[in-house]
Amino acid sequence: MYEGGTDKNLFERSEQANIESAAPLAVRMRPRRLGEFVGQEHFLGPDKLLTRMLEADKLSSLIFYGPPGVGKTSLANVIANYTKARFHYLSAPAASVRDIRQIITAAKDRLAATGGRTVLFIDEIHRFNRAQQDVLLNDVESGVLILIGATTENPYFSVNSPLISRSTVFHFEPLSQEDILQLLRVAVEDDERGLGKFDVQVQENALRYLAGICDGDARRALTALEVGVLSQAARGRGAKTDFNLEVAKESIQQKAIDYDGTGDTHYDLASALQKSMRGSDPDATVYWLARMIAGGEDTRFIARRIAVCAAEDVGNADPMATVLAAAAVQISEFVGLPEAQLALAQAAIYVACAPKSNASASAIWKAMGDVKAEPIKAVPKHLKDSHYAAAKKVGFGTDYKYPHNFEDGFVAQEYLPGPAKNYYRPKALGYEKNIRLYLQKLQTLIQDSKPVTDGTGKKDH
Repeated sequence: MYEGGTDKNLFERSEQANIESAAPLAVRMRPRRLGEFVGQEHFLGPDKLLTRMLEADKLSSLIFYGPPGVGKTSLANVIANYTKARFHYLSAPAASVRDIRQIITAAKDRLAATGGRTVLFIDEIHRFNRAQQDVLLNDVESGVLILIGATTENPYFSVNSPLISRSTVFHFEPLSQEDILQLLRVAVEDDERGLGKFDVQVQENALRYLAGICDGDARRALTALEVGVLSQAARGRGAKTDFNLEVAKESIQQKAIDYDGTGDTHYDLASALQKSMRGSDPDATVYWLARMIAGGEDTRFIARRIAVCAAEDVGNADPMATVLAAAAVQISEFVGLPEAQLALAQAAIYVACAPKSNASASAIWKAMGDVKAEPIKAVPKHLKDSHYAAAKKVGFGTDYKYPHNFEDGFVAQEYLPGPAKNYYRPKALGYEKNIRLYLQKLQTLIQDSKPVTDGTGKKDH
């Protein structure tokens, strides 16, 4: 047993080295300096906001928002190494209010004693409940604590509004293929933290395959690289480690589909699907449909989106769109996946290719607006229900003209009291142009049936 301080320090450093060596490649290769960080140039490039904040060592509270594996935690580590402030890390799922209060107390003491600042990084901050987030408010606002929160969920929904207003939100984008290629190449060559000691003979197409299939997730690409290299090294027995395309494919296997059935991805893809159908782009429509199906979206939700688009955006320009959408709702419910994708694709593509008119939708929106905002109109007596004996005594339905008793199955009579309203304005598209012509014909009949004056104010019948 060593009693000396030097030997004790050596032992502690050895323990730390063992812990670090056991970490996955994606953790070992995290950037240590700002110059090593890859991606997010829209806010971390030269003269960009966050770069200036770091260079000036004047951090405000920050929220890092973006998908997994794009550098949120890595950037927090860079900031920890860059800033002169004391850095604390908390994982929201494992942290408690007590942990937060202890860090706040230490931050106050440090600020009062030395003027030193404290940075608190909270990973998955969306997992904090409202009470836990509220604990941070006063000290974040007063500057006692510099908060950096990382989240994969939209912070405007998952983080308290008062906390958002006290922070700068940085939206992280998925890394580009070139960004990930750069990270993979560095990992292959790095002798200290990476895989350089394995003397890897890597094929460029293998790295490009990983960079493409990981969908901007650096952690996933680096993990696959490590699995492939280590498995090949175990078989090579001292020879060069060959990392080719076949090994790359075996190391990552099935492509992961990033999909959150209740979060931003859910709503963003539903919006993209509906807007592509409305925009008459069948290729984009079927792609977004495939994304939703592959991500595990409920087929009933997809079918409802198609049905809504058929009624809202196609309407009477092609009434068959709504019929097919209704059929897709029933078929997807009846047969389930994978066969349901066929009916969903047929209906979605039909809606995308159909002529578009929102005249029916606009009509009901305008009418609903009037019903809610204007005085309610009474039903005219001749339109009221008259099937019961007492109705005739008060004149309900007695003056109603049955259209089928007249030529063309039409007769002019009042259906809506008050000033004339023109809610439905059919467009000259698809089948709706026929409806438009028919309504124009009816308007002519109505005009012809009205009494006219002879110019002196006297009615000429």
